[in-house]
Amino acid sequence: MSEYDTIEVSTDGAVMTITLNRPEKLNAWTQQMSAEMGTAIEAANADDAIGAIVITGAGRAFCAGADIEDVFAAQIDGEDTTGAGGGDRPRRVRDWVDFVRRSKPIIAAINGPAIGVGLTMVLPADVLLATDDAKLGLRFIKMGLVPELASSHLVAQRVGWGKASELCLTGAMITGAEAARIGLIEYALPDHAALMAKAGEVAAAIAENPSRQALWIKQLLTENASDGDLAAVQARELALLQECYASPEHHEAVSAFMEKRQPQFR
Repeated sequence: MSEYDTIEVSTDGAVMTITLNRPEKLNAWTQQMSAEMGTAIEAANADDAIGAIVITGAGRAFCAGADIEDVFAAQIDGEDTTGAGGGDRPRRVRDWVDFVRRSKPIIAAINGPAIGVGLTMVLPADVLLATDDAKLGLRFIKMGLVPELASSHLVAQRVGWGKASELCLTGAMITGAEAARIGLIEYALPDHAALMAKAGEVAAAIAENPSRQALWIKQLLTENASDGDLAAVQARELALLQECYASPEHHEAVSAFMEKRQPQFR
């Protein structure tokens, strides 16, 4: 029996795939789903055999937003939805954005509606793909809410101030094809088979590289992308380059080049 109730986990070579698995609810987000995703990603981070993670959804949706009854109604009723209320309920990752940015590379394969938290939870990921007809929306304003999970920053970084304002203030839904056109995601694919094939291709290309350096690159992108102090940017790069020069991964890459073979990082 699976150790998870709301997700499924599988591996193919150096790639772990996490599938949101509440298809009857369009994979609506719950505290338990968040906790289980965190546990699965932590397992991938601890496994030297895993180099990249793909997140997708079961059925016809990626994640249709927060489960209204599980999250919003419980909050209004004054129930504990933090995951810290005791019992058998798992605790969720407290700072999801920081957790994702400090994890091995994550590819989001958006196979259908990704609404509200269904979109914002993967905006900190490294590569985003969707089917052409997927529906993406930052519909917080429609629920009397504001964006979360640093999405007010990340969306503006991806699409620019004006388009970010339009998406957040109207709560409009856009297709995967439109999301790729404006830069909200990296790729739009014609169907589910093409989506998963491309996600696997990107994940495998990332997973063949050394995980330590991948984590350092993610750290640099996180810290440097919004820092206008180029001296500070270069100082962070130089500090990690010194770590790289002394690393076994760099030594293996140099040896492989000299010996005219492919490097073995994993």
